[in-house]
Amino acid sequence: MKSLIAKKKRHIDYVLLGCVVLLVVFGIIMVYSASMYIADKNYGDQYYFMKKQIVGAVIGLALMIGFIFIDVEKVKKWSWVLLALSIILLLLVFIPGIGKNNYGANRWINLGFITIQASEIAKFGFIFFAAYMMSKTKDKAKSFKSMLPVLLSGGLICVLIILEPNMSITMCVGATMLIMLFVGGSSIKNLLLIIIPALCLVPVLILIEPYRMQRLMAFLDPWASPLEEGFQLIQSYYALGSGGWFGAGLFNSRQKNLFLPFSESDFIFSIIGEELGLFGCSIVVLIYAIVIIRCFKIALKADTRFKCYLASGIASIIAVQTLVNIAVVTGSIPPTGLPLPFISAGSTSLLVFMSAIGVVLGVDRQSRKTKI
Repeated sequence: MKSLIAKKKRHIDYVLLGCVVLLVVFGIIMVYSASMYIADKNYGDQYYFMKKQIVGAVIGLALMIGFIFIDVEKVKKWSWVLLALSIILLLLVFIPGIGKNNYGANRWINLGFITIQASEIAKFGFIFFAAYMMSKTKDKAKSFKSMLPVLLSGGLICVLIILEPNMSITMCVGATMLIMLFVGGSSIKNLLLIIIPALCLVPVLILIEPYRMQRLMAFLDPWASPLEEGFQLIQSYYALGSGGWFGAGLFNSRQKNLFLPFSESDFIFSIIGEELGLFGCSIVVLIYAIVIIRCFKIALKADTRFKCYLASGIASIIAVQTLVNIAVVTGSIPPTGLPLPFISAGSTSLLVFMSAIGVVLGVDRQSRKTKI
């Protein structure tokens, strides 16, 4: 009787919730550490980026808690609306006066009081739509025909994102789509029909944009252009290398002092490595692994196929984006701009990832109640 009461009370995966909150709080600290110098220099306030991150975290927490109590089964019929909204947002970035161009890319929508990154929202809109379409197919996406709605919608999202241009998010959406199709039961043969042409397309995408070729060359030999394309990767190496086993100590990074570009956002993992060392980086990676594994476990235990695919998609995008970000800062793949989930500076990324975790926790809560 006592165990039954305990199960009824435990409708939320507190391990997942705790790990996410821990990453967010750690992210606030690291954003402050990584940005304190540049924030003071550019804005006269060393807490500038930290304040924005705290606001994002508070709103994100409210959204996460709110999504826990939303039954996604009752709103899945709105998946077409979410997909349409995602497409509209991605189109708005190209409209002068609405879209905001930074560093040669149209990735942001200027709302006056805040800017939002459309692709961060669109990738979750696609995941929701893909989960809904896959849950409708009785053959569990085993036939190529049943895969078409997911492929076409995912392909359109990828095309709009690559036009910004944003190859990193495009790769994340494409990889997430393939993982979701695999989880949905798609055959290896059908997946290869997608993967092989996509791999053949990658060299073309690199060749048509000179800056991508320059980044590829810098990845192969960053010291060939140490003051240009290779500069950021070299500075990342310096940060990680100087961290050693246990780091230089919190707030003691040198590379954040205008040496490493985007140290508070895309390359914040380098600052973590410099200040906390290999030990600190390993702990962070371990927490990410727990988050991803817990999300997949919730997906496996979901009481409906839609919830299973939705939780799997969210787990996949967290896994892919974390892996790509860490691979970039360690020089394992060519440099590309991509935030580290829950930690990098950026309100849009923080809000959507925390909201997504709320959805997963909601799936877990609803599935537990059904079983009880």
